[in-house]
Amino acid sequence: MTVTTETLNNKLPRHVAIIMDGNGRWSEKQGKHRVFGHKHGVTALRKTITFARDSKLEALTIFAFSSENWKRPEQEVSMLMELFFMVLGREIKKLHKNNIKLTIIGDISGFSERLQKKVKEGQELTKNNTGLALNVAANYGGRWDIANATKNIAIQVQNGELSVDEIDESLLCKTLCLSDLPSVDLMIRTGGDYRISNFLLWQLAYAELYFTDTLWPDFDADAFQLALDVFSGKERRFGQTSAQVNC
Repeated sequence: MTVTTETLNNKLPRHVAIIMDGNGRWSEKQGKHRVFGHKHGVTALRKTITFARDSKLEALTIFAFSSENWKRPEQEVSMLMELFFMVLGREIKKLHKNNIKLTIIGDISGFSERLQKKVKEGQELTKNNTGLALNVAANYGGRWDIANATKNIAIQVQNGELSVDEIDESLLCKTLCLSDLPSVDLMIRTGGDYRISNFLLWQLAYAELYFTDTLWPDFDADAFQLALDVFSGKERRFGQTSAQVNC
């Protein structure tokens, strides 16, 4: 994941990441159970994927379930797992038809065997697609990602496959999730909170951060376009001066 002249000069992001927040609060405003909001959140996600594809984005990474979400009430976690399973089963053929490549990032070993099987089937079906790269972070945490990459590098050193002197930022970057994609250019968080919640800690190093009060079920093409418009007005310097970027 490197910064290139093309990235510096491009007014549209190549890679957008989204923290989909606000399903529960949206439900409460409707006088409904939290499950209601999560189901409507799926509709918002479907619209978001369509918009990303139509906008010719290279990659879209969404935060579906964090490693900290296991702390939520057991009934809600169980429902989220079942909803995840249902959505995969229902949507995967549509993704494949639209040339979208699905990748699940995170520790899927924490999921049921049934869900793990569905994840693997979806990834296998779409692995050769060349359109939008859709990455779903599930049982994912940025700290886990970095720790896991570090562990893998340590194993290579232990096995004599790698020397300590070969370890640098580039090597670590190649060992992290999403290493085969452009760096995240824009991170969007819905729901009004101003934090990144352990999401893509390394990959967001130079991303523009966009926060909106819009609750996730209400996030639509217009809201997405507004985020892109704000992004296009940013001067991205990556440590350089304005004069260097604009020369």
